[in-house]
Amino acid sequence: MSQSEDITAQTTFGNNHDQPIHLSGSIQPHGLLIALNADLEIWQVSNNTENYLDKQPQELLGQPINCLLATQHIAAIKQCWEKKIGSVTTLKIPITTINGERYFDGIAHRTTNAVILELEPRDSDDEVSFLGFYALVSEAIAQLQNTSNLEEFLHLVALEYCKITAFDRVMVYQFDEQSAGSVVAEVKREDLPPYLGLHFPATDIPEPVKQLYTQCWQRFIPDITAQPVKLISQDASATTPVDLSWSVLRSVDPCCITYHENMGVAAILVIALIKNQQLWGLISCHHQTPKYLAYEVRKICEFLGQIVSLELGHKVIHSELDYEVKLKSLQSEFVELISQADNFIDALIKPQPSLLALVSATGAAVRLDNEITLVGATPDIEQVRELINWVDSQISNRIFATNSLPKLYPKAMQFKDKASGLLLLRISQIQRYYILWFRAEVLQTINWAGNPNSAIQTNADGSVTLCPRTSFEKWQEIVQLTSLPWKQSEIDHALALKGAIVGIVLSKAEELAKINQELERSNRELASFAYAASHDLKEPLRGIYNFSTILIEDYAQILDEDGLDYLQTVLTLSVRMETLINSLLHLSQLGQTELYLQSTNLNELLNEVIDVINASRQEAQVHIHIPRLLPTVQCDPVLVNEVFTNLIINALKYNDKPEPWIEIGFISQQESDNFLKKASFPVFYVKDNGIGIQEHHYQTIFRLFKRLHSQEKYGGGTGAGLAISKKIVELHGGQIWVESSMGIGSTFYFTLEQ
Repeated sequence: MSQSEDITAQTTFGNNHDQPIHLSGSIQPHGLLIALNADLEIWQVSNNTENYLDKQPQELLGQPINCLLATQHIAAIKQCWEKKIGSVTTLKIPITTINGERYFDGIAHRTTNAVILELEPRDSDDEVSFLGFYALVSEAIAQLQNTSNLEEFLHLVALEYCKITAFDRVMVYQFDEQSAGSVVAEVKREDLPPYLGLHFPATDIPEPVKQLYTQCWQRFIPDITAQPVKLISQDASATTPVDLSWSVLRSVDPCCITYHENMGVAAILVIALIKNQQLWGLISCHHQTPKYLAYEVRKICEFLGQIVSLELGHKVIHSELDYEVKLKSLQSEFVELISQADNFIDALIKPQPSLLALVSATGAAVRLDNEITLVGATPDIEQVRELINWVDSQISNRIFATNSLPKLYPKAMQFKDKASGLLLLRISQIQRYYILWFRAEVLQTINWAGNPNSAIQTNADGSVTLCPRTSFEKWQEIVQLTSLPWKQSEIDHALALKGAIVGIVLSKAEELAKINQELERSNRELASFAYAASHDLKEPLRGIYNFSTILIEDYAQILDEDGLDYLQTVLTLSVRMETLINSLLHLSQLGQTELYLQSTNLNELLNEVIDVINASRQEAQVHIHIPRLLPTVQCDPVLVNEVFTNLIINALKYNDKPEPWIEIGFISQQESDNFLKKASFPVFYVKDNGIGIQEHHYQTIFRLFKRLHSQEKYGGGTGAGLAISKKIVELHGGQIWVESSMGIGSTFYFTLEQ
């Protein structure tokens, strides 16, 4: 990793620099820098041009760049003004000097007020071919892509960089939520001390430097002790420094030099790892002696770093996938329990492990108004009540999470062994509905690379000085008053649970009160009707049926054949009469029914209908075709279930084909204009290949007890099914109608417009 190379507003390094490193006005000596103004005249130049160009800086300052470069190179550099700041243009540049032609890697980019051209010498004008580049990275990329385990993937990253760079040590360094870092993969020379598993404090790489890594993916220092080279301006009194933020040659801060010298490091190559547009970590390459890498090799390392960053997201997701799947499965089961349960508390805590497993907690508390229910290892009820009041006074968000509650809420010291970690979900602040999950204290031993506090010194005036640490040997810290941290996936699932509870349980509870009131009124009216129907009509019918049965059984020997037929007819008619009365009762109940509207997936509803019908049929199961998924609509699912049931049974009953079929679907406005006069969309239909209906009966069939065929044909029936279906559709504000062709089949259409 690379020591901090920037200065924050109130924090200075031990060398007391008075300006940030990106405005240091100096570069590393393994190349030279030329700053050009808008006219492509040399505005500043590094004080080492004689070493590379056989010219003094004063010979170049104020001169147009064509004093050094050919026309095609000048044109490419000029285009930098049209690119965004930091966008790099690379060139292979030959320059003629008094000692012959020399070859350079040219790296050009623009800042707000200049174009920066950096030149690094190369042996010839040869460059790495595409095939050479491909040979270096193709095998590495293939191995990285074929590895699904995150730990193995990061080790391979370190191994491949070690092969490409031949550095003594390559580490993969990951940042945590507090910006501290740890070495999660390492490949090194055998005689070097290991850093794998060691932690490094956030002060080693302050936030401004991390931000710089998100802009520039790479930092290269071939010789940490090399003397920096100053930049010389045409106007010695000029106060505008060159912005070296994107410079590959930018000089090294003395604090960084001391830091790495203390580690025994002489050369550094650092590649940023970016995940989801955030700095996830660094690939840090160290060498014990100065070591130069050609620019092309460094660009290969940068390219591979971008591939690693892309793959990193997939590997992290894959490593978390099993846990995600487990949480989602638990959540689905949990939501199903909530939706089916009559008692909210029972659904949450029975079985007890479910609520805890949702976020891997060791305890939980549920508060509904003033009632608090505890599950697992928790503080007592009064402590939970006080804790909720404290959280409410601290936050305005719907969720609160911490893995060090006693550090924020001192009273938690009393129950740190049960609740050092807290995840609180506010379901409803008005109704004071909360779920709290707890995690017990976990004593953790953290291995630091040296004492992390030794890098910070507080001065007498209150300012803070960052000093290079002198030791990187393992230094252990025992962390108390903390639990295992809450993962983002656990927090996300807690939030998703709130949505499920609000959408299913709370709305269900609010609606139940209204429904119960309406049911109470309707039940009184229906009870009166049911009493009249059962006592005034059913009792006489039952007497007729019973006495007719007695006559047949006891007096059959004295009755002739006609008498027996008459009595059998009385029995049949009494049964049919009772069936008709039951149908009439059902229709009357529909008139008194209040719709229970809810968002209903008609595909699920239809599957239930088909399963019930198939289970009740003795014949082979009929082919029912559903050409596309039906929409989700607002309706009373129980009543709409009855509509589909009646229409499908009718389609099966009135069919004389050897291979009957039914099609169920809907029609959109874009597909047909024929239904615009009928109703608004969607228009659902049940289509069959049955016997058909004559056009003049299209309205008749929807009347109560109207049959088009004799009682004996097509399986009997009361003639009430379509009347009941029509009543249900009208209760939903819709219409129902039929279109048919005799001998070909019928199609029943209906709409639900509530």
